[in-house]
Amino acid sequence: MPEKYFEIRWHGRAGQGAKSASQFLTEAAVEAGKYSTAFPEYGAERSGAPMKAFNRIADVPIRIRSGIETPDVVVVFDDTMLGLPEITSGLTEDKIMLVNTVMSPDEVREKTGFKGKIYTIPATDIALEEIKRGIPNTVMIGALVKLTNVVPLDAVKAKIKKTFEKKFGPEIVEANMRAVERGYQEVKGDA
Repeated sequence: MPEKYFEIRWHGRAGQGAKSASQFLTEAAVEAGKYSTAFPEYGAERSGAPMKAFNRIADVPIRIRSGIETPDVVVVFDDTMLGLPEITSGLTEDKIMLVNTVMSPDEVREKTGFKGKIYTIPATDIALEEIKRGIPNTVMIGALVKLTNVVPLDAVKAKIKKTFEKKFGPEIVEANMRAVERGYQEVKGDA
């Protein structure tokens, strides 16, 4: 019987932090005792160009290194991408779509045609309020953890502290802690 990996496909635009979020989540998963991989896929390498990133997380060693065709979760960093067919490609109705947007889940459903579980969060707005930068990655990780529990929230917070403390100092650590917590608390969508 093949191993089951929890698979996440991230869609964003270069410079929004989707690749960093994917890598950060993998590092938090590994530090929490899981196996995990993260890798990006770029088209034209320029700021604002569409890109994808992928995560596999498991309790067993991960043996495949290909792109993710049938994700458990699709995370969308930029709601202007919702009309692209690749956003919902391979996403079955029993899976999850998480979108950084001020739109409601019903509005996202109308734009994408996806009939599964849709969750939304105004992650860029929260990032601007808490971090003072429009990089929504820690907010989106908080929302993803709430919806999936694929990595414990405490492991994510420990990784934030470890990663940002020496490089940026306590103010940035606290701002990102607030951002991840707000993502966890404020995500909205299908029950």
